[in-house]
Amino acid sequence: MDTPPLPQPQLDPTPITFDQYATYTPEKLELWNGFYNYGGQDLTGFHLAVLANMGLRKAVRNVPLSLWLEAIKELALQSSKLNFDSDIEESMLNRFNRGLENLQSVAEYLEEES
Repeated sequence: MDTPPLPQPQLDPTPITFDQYATYTPEKLELWNGFYNYGGQDLTGFHLAVLANMGLRKAVRNVPLSLWLEAIKELALQSSKLNFDSDIEESMLNRFNRGLENLQSVAEYLEEES
């Protein structure tokens, strides 16, 4: 049997197929040192299924914006496209950093109001 595609979270709640459920949902979740675990199984499909069912709009409401921005920053900085082999790549990194600084300021302001 072919492995079904990984669930693809969208902005709004999205259903998953039964095959995705059967393949990616652990039979028994366990708690190991404070973390969900299932015998070393890769839980990526399970996590994506939960996010798909929840919808990204709802997911981001449950975590401070500053943490989402920090995660996005780390992911972007790992990109091989930002390896400084050209002035364009350095320019894009500078634009990214300026934009992220602006977003962080907005996130801090919004979090102060909460």
